[in-house]
Amino acid sequence: MGGTGDDLSGLLVLGGDEVHARLSYEAAIPAVREAMIALSDGRVRQLLRSFIGLGEGRTFAIMPAALSERGVFGAKLISVFKHADGSKAHEGLVMLFDPESGAPICLADAGAITAIRTAAASAVATEALARPDADTLAILGTGLQAKAHALAIAKTRRLREIRIWGRAADRAETLAAEVWGETGVVARAAALPEALDGADMICTVTSAVDPVLEAGMVSPGAHVNIVGSSGPAQAEIAGDLVAAGRFIVDHREHVLAHGGEFLRAKAAGLVDDSHIAAEIGEVLAGARPGRTDEREITLYKSLGHAAQDLAVAAWLYQNVTGRTL
Repeated sequence: MGGTGDDLSGLLVLGGDEVHARLSYEAAIPAVREAMIALSDGRVRQLLRSFIGLGEGRTFAIMPAALSERGVFGAKLISVFKHADGSKAHEGLVMLFDPESGAPICLADAGAITAIRTAAASAVATEALARPDADTLAILGTGLQAKAHALAIAKTRRLREIRIWGRAADRAETLAAEVWGETGVVARAAALPEALDGADMICTVTSAVDPVLEAGMVSPGAHVNIVGSSGPAQAEIAGDLVAAGRFIVDHREHVLAHGGEFLRAKAAGLVDDSHIAAEIGEVLAGARPGRTDEREITLYKSLGHAAQDLAVAAWLYQNVTGRTL
């Protein structure tokens, strides 16, 4: 805990190392699951993310939310900067406020929270949408989210094999060795066609601006998490795959405004707004169906939301202080 003045004397400050030390996927997954149900059933109030461009490959975003009328509220302030090697860094803060006094009570490293809660959200979606017998995971990308997704999904699925593809083969090899060592699941680097051949579950966690995955590359019955693209100018999957799959989103309003894959497919006349089959919170709550048959391709578009960040920050605050919010 820390603070710089009387008004901030009770402020809990959590750096990235402490977030990673305390926040396990076992803790994050149920917190994110409940946050997504609450987002879909109206217990969360949040605004569209606000973006300020800071030049090529540089963005500052503000994401506010309130978890319920009398629950915790706050915001994430984050910068997303693209590095020379194509990777992206998420840096910022999650600020949590007390629901009774209105005072700020927790300030946490947003990069660390984002890394964990994003993968936790994909694990939740995969558990809900992938076939019950799905056991082969393909990960497209070699950054922080690639590893996080392997670790998180291994917590909710009994995996037989993890295949990792990246433009830099050596990074894919290194990541595969790390994932195998930490999960105990056979993990190997693979060329893109080999990684996708018969894969039951696919995560796109790249920094690609244009699609790396098309409909003809995905096996019938597969589930795809579309995660790496976070704005309207980026698309990791092609319009033909958007149109071919059952398209489920984390939040309808945000995807209609910022979901690059959906917006490109819509602009091409391949889909209209009715193609969004459900929000994942509706599926989790049983209000709408997820997968409808074994050969259906299910798609989960993840943009990430302040509701997830605040739910995880609230868990961290309670874990550290013992105080229930």
